[in-house]
Amino acid sequence: MSDNIRNDGESRLAANPTASNWERETLEKLVFSTIKERRAARRWSIFFRLAFLLVLVVGLWTYLGLSFGSDDENLGRHTALIEINGEIEAEGSGSADNVIPSLNKAFADAGSAAVVMRIDSPGGSPVQAGIIVDEILRLKKGYPDKPLYVVVDEICASGGYYIAAAADKIYVNKASIVGSVGVLMDSFGFTGTMEKLGVERRLMTAGANKGFLDPFSPQSEKHREHAQEMLNEIHQQFISVVRAGRGARLKETPETFSGLYWTGAKAVDMGLADGFGTVDTVARDIVKAEDIVDYTAHEGLPERVLKKFGASVGEGAVKTMSHTVLPQLK
Repeated sequence: MSDNIRNDGESRLAANPTASNWERETLEKLVFSTIKERRAARRWSIFFRLAFLLVLVVGLWTYLGLSFGSDDENLGRHTALIEINGEIEAEGSGSADNVIPSLNKAFADAGSAAVVMRIDSPGGSPVQAGIIVDEILRLKKGYPDKPLYVVVDEICASGGYYIAAAADKIYVNKASIVGSVGVLMDSFGFTGTMEKLGVERRLMTAGANKGFLDPFSPQSEKHREHAQEMLNEIHQQFISVVRAGRGARLKETPETFSGLYWTGAKAVDMGLADGFGTVDTVARDIVKAEDIVDYTAHEGLPERVLKKFGASVGEGAVKTMSHTVLPQLK
């Protein structure tokens, strides 16, 4: 019986060889197509792995501050630029951790004829500003022949001006906002609202003054006076820096240290600034070194990622758990 079936099949194939060839070709096409797909998938897998590895290597390279050569030795005579944009705070371009290494590198470079700080800041932490000023004064003693200039963009107020006052000269635009030599500490009080809503504040402390400036408790006269004393002390520190930095150029009036700010044109008249200029004009006309090299410390990819997904979460948690109000140069 089986022999008959085989014979019948062979007879049909012999009778119809075209059908046999078509089936074989179809199978071959399917096999080759599968092989091509697998090869393509393998190539794409290798490509993505290499791309990920490249991004990882570049990110680590940037994070570690490495370079492919000692370019600093071949820069020639130039103007060193350091930028501060935004608030003077513990993070960002206005932090002491970012500004101080840039200052040290700029001053130490034998090719830098002068250092120019471009500041665009409304103010911020008196601590960060004070740390930066102390480092500027140290570097000026160590490099007496290398001047430090400040160029103001839109605004250089309060903590920003605190830093600028330590420079040899300050250049502004006639419409820049300059000044605001003062200190503030702001908060809110919710005691009246809580009484209307029938909310009871249950604050327990170990230490009679631990609830200092708690926005949900009535403000005592003792706490108000203590806060004002701190503000006055920091204000005097600010005034001392401005007087020491500006010297005889400063034309003091009762409003100079009142916290007001002025246009760049008025600031020049008051001795808060020395003249008008930009980074380019200062490099060309004052420093006589048109080549500008940026020494600003910029965040790398890993730092931005860590800050976004790590530090920001921690910061949010701290802000949620704490109501402490710090003095600000704004």
